[in-house]
Amino acid sequence: MNYLAVLLDAKRLADIQGTALEKKVTDMFGGAIKALIMEMPEEQTKKVLSAFPAARLDARFFLEEVPIAVKRAIFEEIKRAKSIEPKVIDAVMARADQLKEAVKKESEYLPVPEID
Repeated sequence: MNYLAVLLDAKRLADIQGTALEKKVTDMFGGAIKALIMEMPEEQTKKVLSAFPAARLDARFFLEEVPIAVKRAIFEEIKRAKSIEPKVIDAVMARADQLKEAVKKESEYLPVPEID
């Protein structure tokens, strides 16, 4: 089993407030960062690693260096499905070709984050 941490800023926390996902929020790094930790079966991990070569597994078996466009799509799917089950990754990977285009643009230009 591998894992994927979906980091949550204040806007993302507000998006899941009042849902069952709110109870699944985990503190990381001494509470400095909030995240949803997804369990990823080995087959899904291999699909992500092969589709997005920059991604890697770290020593904790966390999938890291996943492109921003992919992480954004994962959060949007989590929000839509109100779940962190493996089906979320399946739904995102069904759009892998579309996401690869976004990742390609990302490597050329990384947009400035939206800050309120």
